[in-house]
Amino acid sequence: MWRRRPEERGVRRGGPFLGLRVADDGHVALRRIGAIRWMLIVWAAASVVVFGLTIAGSPVLPAAFISSFSSQAPHVIPNTRSADFGHEWPSPDARHLADWIADSRDNEKADFIIVDKRYAKVYVFDAEARLRGASPVLLGAALGDDSVPGIGSRPIAEVRPEERTTPAGRFVAERGRNSNGDDVVWVDYAAAVSMHRVRATQPSERRLERLATPTIDDNRISYGCINVPVDFYETYVRPAVAMHRAIVYVLPDFKPVQQVFGSYDVVAMRGQTAGTLRSAQRRIRGA
Repeated sequence: MWRRRPEERGVRRGGPFLGLRVADDGHVALRRIGAIRWMLIVWAAASVVVFGLTIAGSPVLPAAFISSFSSQAPHVIPNTRSADFGHEWPSPDARHLADWIADSRDNEKADFIIVDKRYAKVYVFDAEARLRGASPVLLGAALGDDSVPGIGSRPIAEVRPEERTTPAGRFVAERGRNSNGDDVVWVDYAAAVSMHRVRATQPSERRLERLATPTIDDNRISYGCINVPVDFYETYVRPAVAMHRAIVYVLPDFKPVQQVFGSYDVVAMRGQTAGTLRSAQRRIRGA
């Protein structure tokens, strides 16, 4: 019978089952688990990929495997919403408030108006937080964020100079008419505060000139009402409340914006969440 030469005994053989050694008696013996072990590992890894198993919130995948996918994955930013100011450059408080309204949908699908008292400006937005128009405004002569209790029932001649404030807060606008029969948008009906066309009934007050100047130092002149240019009122303010309700947000003079509206910083929240995602990716790559 043909026999192998002594120097050929115990030689490794190639083929599909690597790691096998041929014994002298012709029987195949495994020196190590070899092929069977590798098949089990491949099967287990495939099961993890298919079923997406996790342990303690961390993926049960080889670190190198995760890293190869993480390095190619885009940095996903949370689905936060921001207001569209178009070509306007709002103050930080106006931007903060508008972004919060857009993200939280505090306007409840209604058009909304933001009055920035510190910068004497008004912004009219549609229900999707897209700016429709902006304009300078005239405001209450006195600084302050609250109305004097019962001021709405007092004759205007009895309102003292220090009481002529435009209150801050969130108001549901209402169409109506003032004592002169003019159509107005009531901001705070109980306090007799409305938004209306500017009226130059007293030339000494120079209200039209005050609206036209670039400075905001001379925009405090009213008894508390919000005066806007006639064209702006007809084009943007009146249509906002013509068919549906609108929400008016009046920014404060002194109080923190978050205290008045219970708002949060959308930009900071977006940055923090994006940073958390990047940190998680770095931890996965380093695993």
